[in-house]
Amino acid sequence: MLNSSAQKDNQRDREILLDEIADVLTEKDFLYLKSTQVIELLSNMAGSRIGNDQLFLDSWDRLEEDQYMADGGRYRKRRHAVFAIQSAGGTPALMPCQPHYQTLDYNTLNGGIARYFAPILLDLLNSRSLAALLEFGARLFSQVSANASWHIELHQFRIEARDGQKGNPTPEGVHRDGVDFVIVVMIKRVNIESGATSIYNLDNQLVGEFTLQETFDMAIVNDKKVYHGVTPITQLDPNEDAYRDVLVITFRQKQS
Repeated sequence: MLNSSAQKDNQRDREILLDEIADVLTEKDFLYLKSTQVIELLSNMAGSRIGNDQLFLDSWDRLEEDQYMADGGRYRKRRHAVFAIQSAGGTPALMPCQPHYQTLDYNTLNGGIARYFAPILLDLLNSRSLAALLEFGARLFSQVSANASWHIELHQFRIEARDGQKGNPTPEGVHRDGVDFVIVVMIKRVNIESGATSIYNLDNQLVGEFTLQETFDMAIVNDKKVYHGVTPITQLDPNEDAYRDVLVITFRQKQS
C-alpha cells in the first residue's frame, strides 16, 4: 500500500502527464500513445497495475457478429454499451441498452438506421482497466474542451481476416464519427499484417500515420477537427485464425 508521500507523487505525475497529453491534443487534434505510457498513466489512476487483467482481455473472445454490414461482410464482431457523466468529477453511469445511431453524413455505409448490438458483458464493465480508461478520457476531454458532462459509447470490435479475404476495420472509409472525441485502444493483433491508422485534416491532407501494435497502444482524435481511417488487414498464415481486437470509446457533449 502506498504511503501518503508516494500517493502525492503519483497524483502529481498523473497530472503532469494529463497536462502534456492535453497540450498535444489541443495543438495537433490527434495523438498516438505507446502502451508503456498508457499503462503507466492508467495504473496511477487505478492505484494498481493495469494491463494484466486477463478477464478484460479475454472478453473479446465472446463478441457477436455485426448484423448491419451493408457491404455484406461477415468479418466484424462487436458489443456495445453506453455510459453518461452528468457533471465535473462525476462517476460514469451505465445507461440502459440503447441503439447506436450515426447519420449518413458520418457513415455512408451503415448510417441512417438505429443499430442494436449485443451488450458488453460484465467482465469488461466491472474491470479496473475500463474504469481507468473512462476516468482518463473524461478528465482529458473535460480539460481540453471545458465541458463536464458526456454521453459515452463503448464499442468492442473484432475484425477478422479469413479464407483469403481481407478484414476492413473502417468499411465506411476515412471518416468522422459525429462525436467530440474518440479513443481507440489496441487489445490484440493475431496473425495479421497492415491495419495502419491514417489521420487527415478537414482539407483532406494526411497529417499522421501509425499502426497500433501492442496491447494498450492508443490513438486519440478530436473528431470535430480530423478524419481517421484504418487500412484493411490480411491473414499471414492461412491455416491460423487472424483478427484485430480494439476498444473504441467515443465522447459526445451531452445536450442540456
